[in-house]
Amino acid sequence: MNLKRFGVPAVVAVTAALALSSCASNEGGAAAPEESTSTLSGNLVGAGASSQDTAQQSWIAGFQTANPDVTIDYDPSGSGAGRDTFLEGASAFAGSDRAFKDEEIAEGGFASCAADSNIVELPLYISPIAVIFNVEGVDSLNLDAATIAGIFSGAITNWNDPAIAAENPDATLPDLAITPVHRSDDSGTTENFTDYLGAVAPDVWTSEADGVWPIEGGEAAQGTSGLVDAVTNGTGTIGYADASRAGDLGTVSVKVGDEFVEFSPEAAAAIVDHSPLAEGRTEGDVAIEIDRTSEEAGVYPIVLVSYLIGCEQYEDPANAELVKSYFSYIASPEGQDVAATDAGSAPISDSLREKVDAAIALIK
Repeated sequence: MNLKRFGVPAVVAVTAALALSSCASNEGGAAAPEESTSTLSGNLVGAGASSQDTAQQSWIAGFQTANPDVTIDYDPSGSGAGRDTFLEGASAFAGSDRAFKDEEIAEGGFASCAADSNIVELPLYISPIAVIFNVEGVDSLNLDAATIAGIFSGAITNWNDPAIAAENPDATLPDLAITPVHRSDDSGTTENFTDYLGAVAPDVWTSEADGVWPIEGGEAAQGTSGLVDAVTNGTGTIGYADASRAGDLGTVSVKVGDEFVEFSPEAAAAIVDHSPLAEGRTEGDVAIEIDRTSEEAGVYPIVLVSYLIGCEQYEDPANAELVKSYFSYIASPEGQDVAATDAGSAPISDSLREKVDAAIALIK
């Protein structure tokens, strides 16, 4: 996706302002408005998580307005494709709904990075994953992990199943077949969702967490948009997607301890703050191990922590300067607030920002 167009209005506006102020100056008019003082220029290429797409468009617009000689292209090709693109050196940064695994990092081969460089992984997009469904006359449901796992594993096949009815005594549930929809691509959203199912309902969901949907059956759809479209256009469908894309679909409150918790940015941020950093990572690798089994009040455990991934040291110094500046903007209170407003994500906490800023400082 080429988002170069966001930078053009800023350039036009500055050029027009300078021309007008020159005329006014000759006629004794007011002083010219300030133009951008940014010295950054060049093209920055990123690819990856489709969950970040709305936020990326907003971040790019804000960054390019402040830096009109910079063009940023972000391809929302999916987390797996984004990691591959970054590994191959075809992008300077990746967006991914999971951090690289220890064994992937050990293999190395990050072509955009200088030899022996570590990578930086920054949890800068935090969002609940909504369990979305399309059942006429039903707007919301309460479901525990075992019931959700039963639905997506194919063990629960009808909307009036006793397990669903027991948790929703006031709902009018139809005698209607359930059609689970999953992602067809390698997806960090899928990996986070299956990680939740396996951690909280291991007796029902026996597959390992995986970005590729691990079982047969159900309907498959490409990307976040494809999955949401499939649920929207189907009957009796259920799926999972970044909560910012839930729209008017029915949504699930999930059981945490003795309570059912609706998704919200605040509940997503709460589970992140109650979760530890991954062990054995380098200083610039701020990977988080989400505690899916937490019973803390007000946490929502089906959450994706989506990362911005780059190099500590780049082969191309121009990439280092652009990535460092762009990541700094995204991590700033302004950048986080823009994403919260436009994409419904949860701004990172001040304590997490300190760790992120220290990692960004390593980029060169």
